[in-house]
Amino acid sequence: MRINWKKTFIITLDFVIGIYLVLAFTAFNKPDETAKVCTEVSINIADEATNGFINTQEIKNRLKANRLYPLEKPMRYVDARKIEETLKRSPFVKTAECFKTVDGHVNISVTQRMPTIRIKAWNGDDYYIDDKNCIMPNSHYTSDMIIATGMISRWFATQYISWLGKALMNDDLWRNQIEQINVLPDQGIELIPRVGDHIIYIGQLPETKNKNEREKSITNFINKKLERLENFYKYGLSQAGWNKYSYINLEFDNQIICKKRTLDR
Repeated sequence: MRINWKKTFIITLDFVIGIYLVLAFTAFNKPDETAKVCTEVSINIADEATNGFINTQEIKNRLKANRLYPLEKPMRYVDARKIEETLKRSPFVKTAECFKTVDGHVNISVTQRMPTIRIKAWNGDDYYIDDKNCIMPNSHYTSDMIIATGMISRWFATQYISWLGKALMNDDLWRNQIEQINVLPDQGIELIPRVGDHIIYIGQLPETKNKNEREKSITNFINKKLERLENFYKYGLSQAGWNKYSYINLEFDNQIICKKRTLDR
């Protein structure tokens, strides 16, 4: 069997050229970090004006405290993964991404956890529940969100009050009208509105051990109660007056029980 040396030479040459091109392309695109220094750090915080839990200075301080702030450091010593991991440990950070550029820039992007309700329980607990039903610590954050007070354990807050808060916040009318949720010792729920000097009682939230059914069950329960309340506002209080009743009881499906306000003499 004769060996076609010409064909073998051409195949070998093509292979060598291919390897060379791959290595050359990789070397060209890989930043030369041996001599470069970080000259600029860009920090982008999504929804910083809306959420306000963290700001650019707090990100800088956290990185400096861990000796990770990259400005004026050699690029080869800038550990993007460690920067991400450090920022993710903050209780207010949802995601963190960091990458380096060939011209000595380090870009950091952060998204914040989204609070849906604030809890101020009878035992002194003061914290937030986020959109994932997880507890967030109290901070200097101020926002016009619903506050839940009363007999609220952390378990009840994450398993039940969180869904109640979401149902209210997802509706434009009730997000603006309801300013407080109060949980009674028997876990009955009171709602305190912004407009109208009265308290709305809706009864106890439906209980279920199935977590997947809990959201649907509570949401349906709240929507039915609030639909009745909206109709009562339209056809009842609009005629009788917003301050005529001190207590509006929506616990039972077939009736609304109202307690008239006692006038001081």
